[in-house]
Amino acid sequence: MDYRNFISSALEEASIIARDNFGKVSGTVKEGDNNQVLTETDLQIGKEIIERIKKEFPDHSIIDEEAGVIDSKSIFTWVIDPIDGTSNFANGVPLYGIMLGLLKDNEPIAGGLALPNFSEVYIAEKGNGAYCNGEKISISKETNLKNSLVAYGVDGHQEKPEFTKEECELLAEIILNIRNLRSSNSVFDIAMVAKGNYGAFLNRTSKVWDNVAQQIIIEEAGGVYTDFFGQKIDYSKALSQPQDNFTFLAASPKLHKQLLNIIK
Repeated sequence: MDYRNFISSALEEASIIARDNFGKVSGTVKEGDNNQVLTETDLQIGKEIIERIKKEFPDHSIIDEEAGVIDSKSIFTWVIDPIDGTSNFANGVPLYGIMLGLLKDNEPIAGGLALPNFSEVYIAEKGNGAYCNGEKISISKETNLKNSLVAYGVDGHQEKPEFTKEECELLAEIILNIRNLRSSNSVFDIAMVAKGNYGAFLNRTSKVWDNVAQQIIIEEAGGVYTDFFGQKIDYSKALSQPQDNFTFLAASPKLHKQLLNIIK
């Protein structure tokens, strides 16, 4: 089945909601994690996409960052991030996006992301390539990490400060081996990788909804998408343990290898 039209339509509608509310809402910090922010727009977009899925695919399971899990015991699971980069959105920074991905038997098979303030929608389906506003896109052809812009998302971990300090030491090593560092800490960064503006995007603190859509887009754009240490990402516990931490390293194949050499 071709899921691209459904994903595109859902993201375009969600983008309208986001643009209408951008600059007009404030966020509240989620209890227990000051890195996580919630706005009414997150809830509104999540509800809208869930209703669309239930109408079009009533037997499919759903994971939404805010609404939680709807387990229909299906081989298909939709994964929604209503606003990725909510801290940016709530502070009037346009570097945020919306993600919608689809798993079949725990493997990403389709997905899309929208950058509402840039009027861009990225769509990918397994075996059919990746597209931005209908134009085929591909990852960077640069083969030398030192000629590349690289994005790295860092969250502060007040509960384990040594982890944050250790991560920043590794980040320094990466910075010394690239042209420049970039970080919106949102799906904007993955979009820049997908169409070749950035060479890579790395993050050690994410959830399942941060990964499914962007993985299929990067892979269909010709890139490699693994966990931070180069291993295949396992989504088999996503429905039962949606709050599990995920890491990711998204890059072109050659830059991916060079980054792994630094990490390891």
